[in-house]
Amino acid sequence: MTDHTRFAGHGVLVTGAARGIGAAVARRLAEEGGRVLVTDRDLPEAERTAAALRQRGLDAEAFACDVADRAAVERAVGRAVAAFGALDVLVNCAAHCTPDTPLFEDDSDESWALDLDVTLSGAYRCCRAALPHLAAGGRGAIVSIGSVNGRQDFGNHAYSAAKAGLGSLTRTLAGHAAARGVRVNLVVPGTVRTSAWEGRDDELDAVRALYPLGRVGEPEDVAAAVAFLASGDAAWITGTTLVVDGGLTAVNTGFHGAVRQSR
Repeated sequence: MTDHTRFAGHGVLVTGAARGIGAAVARRLAEEGGRVLVTDRDLPEAERTAAALRQRGLDAEAFACDVADRAAVERAVGRAVAAFGALDVLVNCAAHCTPDTPLFEDDSDESWALDLDVTLSGAYRCCRAALPHLAAGGRGAIVSIGSVNGRQDFGNHAYSAAKAGLGSLTRTLAGHAAARGVRVNLVVPGTVRTSAWEGRDDELDAVRALYPLGRVGEPEDVAAAVAFLASGDAAWITGTTLVVDGGLTAVNTGFHGAVRQSR
């Protein structure tokens, strides 16, 4: 059962929140009492997401934010503080993933830079702008969304490097921010059913067989983990990585299947 009070009175900023995991995070934190700024580069879609929350009596508003733009990030943080009186929770969901070229040497500098700029540097910009405000409230929490791509090879060189970088940033920033009363943690999802998989049901069915728990993830699975790490229930947790992947990286399903078939 959802606790409707864990984020009562908390000012929350979620990036990449127009759809998918970001939208699910915004919804979960709003359901638990948070006052949520739904930010995204796609403002019309962010407004639809925020409007759907308001229709349910939840506290949310939309704001345009391209995390690759420092000024846009600072405006978004400023808006959250102005609208809610404080900023207590930052959730970094925004990311960009460029498909790999068939040959590594054909990848472009531009695609590499874009994935890192949005996925890793974008989170850095948001943390930098938000940290003084998170520290001021005495209950600040940052949760970033990583990926199993940052831990094992699932393709996508630049995106994977950026997600791996988020793990390092989480640890170093946790060390710095702890003395200021701010906790910093990372959630690492496996395959999650979002619009990125639209029209690819056959691929999802094939991928599902690799998951020990028998299914791919839903955005709500990730949102639940974020809500825990951002809440007071995780008051003594910082610098950690919570893997939410249905057992994918813990169990070598392919190996077990091959052994069973050989018997």
